[in-house]
Amino acid sequence: MAENNLRIVVERNPSESKLSELNIKCWPKWGCSPGKYQLKFDAEETCYLLRGKVKVYPKGSPESVEFGAGDLVVIPKGLSCTWDVSVAVDKYYKFESSSSSSQ
Repeated sequence: MAENNLRIVVERNPSESKLSELNIKCWPKWGCSPGKYQLKFDAEETCYLLRGKVKVYPKGSPESVEFGAGDLVVIPKGLSCTWDVSVAVDKYYKFESSSSSSQ
């Protein structure tokens, strides 16, 4: 039942100061066209959607999570899910590196 701990956190319309504090404009960009994608997150991902609309169906969960343009989203490490992209996505993203906790 560990899957239940893997919750996607969505912050709607974060402040400009928070975005600049995270230095989002220096993160890599990624985009995709509408469609369904099977994804597995091997590291925690934080992303900020510039445009798009997504409904995420976590594996083994009856619930879905929706987010879109202007949302700051944290996707937990270990999550397997299906992204149902209804509007093409452009986003900034950053993966947490697991090596940052060593030494």
